[in-house]
Amino acid sequence: MALNIFKFFLKEPPAPEVHVLFYNTLGRAKEHFVPLKAGRVSMYHCGPTVYGYTHIGHARAYVFADLIKRLFLYQGLTVNQIINITDVGHLTDDEDQGQDKIEEGARRENKTAKEIVELYTNDFMENLSKLNVDTDGTIFPKASEHILEQIAFIKTLEEKGYTYPTSDGIYFDTSRFPDYGKLGNIDLKGLEEGKRVAINAEKKHPTDFALWKFSKPEEKRQQEWESPWGKGFPGWHIECSAMSTKYLGHRFDIHTGGVDHIPVHHNNEIAQSNCALGVKSVNYWMHSEHLRIDGKKISKSLGNVILLKHVEERNISPLAYRYWLLTSHYRTPINFTWEALEAAHRGFYRLQKAFVEDLGVKKGSINATYRKTFSDALADDIDTPKAIATLWNLLKDTGVSKPDKKATLLDFDKVLGLGLSTAQEFLEGNKKEIANSDIPPEVENLLTERERARLAKDFKKADELRDKIKAAGFEISDTPDGAKLQKV
Repeated sequence: MALNIFKFFLKEPPAPEVHVLFYNTLGRAKEHFVPLKAGRVSMYHCGPTVYGYTHIGHARAYVFADLIKRLFLYQGLTVNQIINITDVGHLTDDEDQGQDKIEEGARRENKTAKEIVELYTNDFMENLSKLNVDTDGTIFPKASEHILEQIAFIKTLEEKGYTYPTSDGIYFDTSRFPDYGKLGNIDLKGLEEGKRVAINAEKKHPTDFALWKFSKPEEKRQQEWESPWGKGFPGWHIECSAMSTKYLGHRFDIHTGGVDHIPVHHNNEIAQSNCALGVKSVNYWMHSEHLRIDGKKISKSLGNVILLKHVEERNISPLAYRYWLLTSHYRTPINFTWEALEAAHRGFYRLQKAFVEDLGVKKGSINATYRKTFSDALADDIDTPKAIATLWNLLKDTGVSKPDKKATLLDFDKVLGLGLSTAQEFLEGNKKEIANSDIPPEVENLLTERERARLAKDFKKADELRDKIKAAGFEISDTPDGAKLQKV
């Protein structure tokens, strides 16, 4: 009897309940999130290929991943998060052809592959820090340090009959996986088969992909390894399956990436993982939309690559950029202009200023009504625009005391990650003309909405928002640098 009572008191507390609705790309619908293990969440995020500097488009994917992690921590769950570092095997096109991006970067900059990887991995980590991405407990495995795991994964696929050799590597036979292309509902019949097969006539099907590539005798690679099939290097896709399995097991909860990963990379991951492991390896696939600059795709050839250091050179905080990202839903394409970011910086400054100067130093109690509205917004597929609107509604609410506002905002910031606890430091470094901006936040919000409408080609709504802005006393001029506001 005494032993049973002892066991009762040692019993673990019940796992916290999860109240989250996510859009699952796999089913193309919102679904209630149910973790594989009560109280614990396992997540894998496609990380950077470290052959160049991290630009602001890349940053959107990692702020998105950070929001998911923070939301689960906010709800009291334990999070096991993996963000991989691709430092080998990612070729310059998705057809398993071209140059290895790391090797190409080494030649371009007259450095070793190791130096290139170290340089741009450090840059990536610095960007995460500047954007206040929570990396506590997050594992960042490198592909080059998991070659044995990748070889073992390919060997399993080979033994199960999913592979075949060609003169340039070992390939996965996608015809053996009936669900290939289900993610994103890819139209396999609509693929330009002749165009794709012509690149490698030995491929059995246009969607087949390389698991292991042989080193070409005429090329001198810095990164290559012996394998059962010959000297070479792993394909880009296999690394994610091997590393996610090592750190998260055969099944895990969430896999994220950008929408550009859906057609090829993530469909390939699903095929090789499910076939090798014999189970559905991932329950929820989540993808963030593209960020464009002045309506155009980010491209070195267009010369429109913007880095966080370029943002800082304009005396704009990286956290203001994070704030700007949060004003759009992660599944909405967004268009970056300097005017839009400057408007966000003014709004961010007002938030920091209100937190420090208007609310005082005393902290009260978290307002339950606003906390529920805020939590409900984030629980509905991470609706950050609604969460940000809730934040401003709280600040304007005269029925809530200043100490309670302070405590509630700090609670919100556990998920938003806007650094309110260091607001005083931010203000001291940003005391300039921004404080005297004569553009009201309401007008700036209307301008942001209009930019979204224009990007979605909803010109009727854009015109309606222009009229509202005009009624508020401001004219809009659409320039190559973005929309400009001028007081009438």
